[in-house]
Amino acid sequence: MSKYDFQYFQGNSFSDLFAQDITDARYAFIPNYPATGSWAAYPNIKKYFIQDGSSEATKTSFDKICQKEPWKNLAVLGDRIPGIVIISPPKLLINYWQEHFGFSHSSIEMMDCSTYLDDLSQNSHFDKLITLFPFDNLQPEKHAVNPDIHYRLLSKVTLAELGVQCPKYSSYNLHTQSLEDIELPQFPYLIKTSHGLSGEGTYIIKSTSDLNYCFEEIRKYLDIKLLDTIIVSEFVKNQVQNYCVQFYVNKAGDITLIGTTSQLVTPEGNYLGGLINYRETDMSKFYEMIAAIGQYAHKLGYFGFIGFDVLEDQDGQLYVIDANFRINGSTPLCLQRHTLLSLGKEVAKYSSDYRMDGTLDSILVTLKPQLDRKDFIILSALEKVKYGKIYTEIYGIVSGEAIAQMQHIEQNLQNKGLQASA
Repeated sequence: MSKYDFQYFQGNSFSDLFAQDITDARYAFIPNYPATGSWAAYPNIKKYFIQDGSSEATKTSFDKICQKEPWKNLAVLGDRIPGIVIISPPKLLINYWQEHFGFSHSSIEMMDCSTYLDDLSQNSHFDKLITLFPFDNLQPEKHAVNPDIHYRLLSKVTLAELGVQCPKYSSYNLHTQSLEDIELPQFPYLIKTSHGLSGEGTYIIKSTSDLNYCFEEIRKYLDIKLLDTIIVSEFVKNQVQNYCVQFYVNKAGDITLIGTTSQLVTPEGNYLGGLINYRETDMSKFYEMIAAIGQYAHKLGYFGFIGFDVLEDQDGQLYVIDANFRINGSTPLCLQRHTLLSLGKEVAKYSSDYRMDGTLDSILVTLKPQLDRKDFIILSALEKVKYGKIYTEIYGIVSGEAIAQMQHIEQNLQNKGLQASA
């Protein structure tokens, strides 16, 4: 018997988990990240640096940060906490969510994207804001989690303090140490910036040309004053699995399991995306890690979602390579557990790079049978125009009774025009 008695979350929304921790004040949730692009009304360039692209050309785009990503989170926010929305999702999308997720989405709080952080800082309507990342331009005391602590937890440098096995690494403050003086290990190894956004700022170094490119990027970040610290980490060899383990830690330090996704490939080596098996995934092999990370976060005063990435090598050793103290990209996938299991669907896959020709309206008609059966679930959809042709970018989930059936369903969706752009 395990000494831990962790239970799976029985709900299907973020707010069902937040509810236990928001009774002491008036809370709301901000579903978008801060940005540093020139388009941002409130760039995070003072204290809480986020590496979201080293030049204007490579920065995370407005539509991703203000539309696609936050809408995906709103889809499964639920009704027990207001969600701050700076660009309204299409009415059709909200109607679809209401029908398929069963929430009223009545607690969406529309705010002006050019003034929202000032309004929230001065607003007596909300006392505390739950965020994915601290905002430079939101008053510190308005953050639900102390922003200095949240920023420290989100740093790649903190990994070794969590009390779990992780690759050996060294951290370097680039204001006190120049890049040229850093002693580098033998290839392959990794260099990471302290607060890279979804894969940005992580460089696998297998050759001198990789290293030159990495240093070039880091110098750009230094030039635009958006970086203090990097880490140089050993590379986990002979990896066989890549997991994202997710749980919630409440204000009392109690832990609720949310789920584990894995990055899976077919025998031919084709990438399947973030994949989950709701029935077969045994989270007990991660219990020690969950307990240690949850305890560490609680001790510092953090509450909320945590997702940590784990590599398993061929000897069965588990290494934590990243810990995200926030809602993760595949958290909405984990939350479909009870809905999909009740339909006999045990396997599901989340992807943020589906696209289909036509308007959202036409897609909802074309895919109606698949959507009604929850073979396909739409979390986020944004219409775009290219060369005069309308198409829609979709964040979605494909599900099936088993892997083979799910792949068959995906093939049927492709035949109807749904493409994965990767």
